[in-house]
Amino acid sequence: MAAVQDSTPAGAHAAATSEKAVPFALRLSERLRAFVDFVGRWGSWLVMPMILFTIIDVVGRKIHWLDDQGRLHGLQVFLVSVFGRMFESTMLQELEWHFHAGLFALVLGYGYIHNAHVRVDLIRENLAFRKKAWLEFFGITFFLIPFTLTILYFAVGYAYGSYEMNEQSTSTVGLTHRWIIKSVLLFGLVVALLAGISVWLQVAVILWADDRLRFPLMTLEWPEEAGTKIAGKERVKLEDAPDTLVAPDELLKERTSKILTGS
Repeated sequence: MAAVQDSTPAGAHAAATSEKAVPFALRLSERLRAFVDFVGRWGSWLVMPMILFTIIDVVGRKIHWLDDQGRLHGLQVFLVSVFGRMFESTMLQELEWHFHAGLFALVLGYGYIHNAHVRVDLIRENLAFRKKAWLEFFGITFFLIPFTLTILYFAVGYAYGSYEMNEQSTSTVGLTHRWIIKSVLLFGLVVALLAGISVWLQVAVILWADDRLRFPLMTLEWPEEAGTKIAGKERVKLEDAPDTLVAPDELLKERTSKILTGS
């Protein structure tokens, strides 16, 4: 993890950064963050089959016709006859919400470590840095972790009961093995819990470790970086953004000129 000591005069005498100099809590937080990030990035690909099955379902039901003998023809009829029941309307609709549920579950923790969840910041945004850290710490300690653990407690029985009874769709032509999607929801809650623990450890380091230590934050901004990010992403000022209307050749010439002149 790229933790660095503050380069200000007050922190100039700090020891050189090394793996041992980084608190164990911070290293553990980074490992948990990396795992949550990995799950979220791969889980986000579920949006592709979700969109694909939605398009097939909507378009397939609209493209159909009757021939001279009154027989029904169409895209969905063709898909069902060639590939099987998976392309029946009920199956497609259930696949849509299965993928949607899986997508939501697997990126829930990812959104938190990247500070992408909606925050009602009428009060928080006007607080000092350490007060924000304390607010985050208490919020995770008394709300996020207990709430997630409570849901997990019931979700385990929810998924296991589904597996034990081999639960299927309430529709006679729907999907089988419903315990699979319920297990994915359970796994997503575990990942969200790990995301909360990761942020909790990071905030604890902020509050109780050496205040000269600097490292990438997940849900906060260092005082010297305040206002440079929004929703976890770098804030771009319009006056500093590249002019995309300029022809590529002209833009290249301008950048080359700046490099050569040092301007």
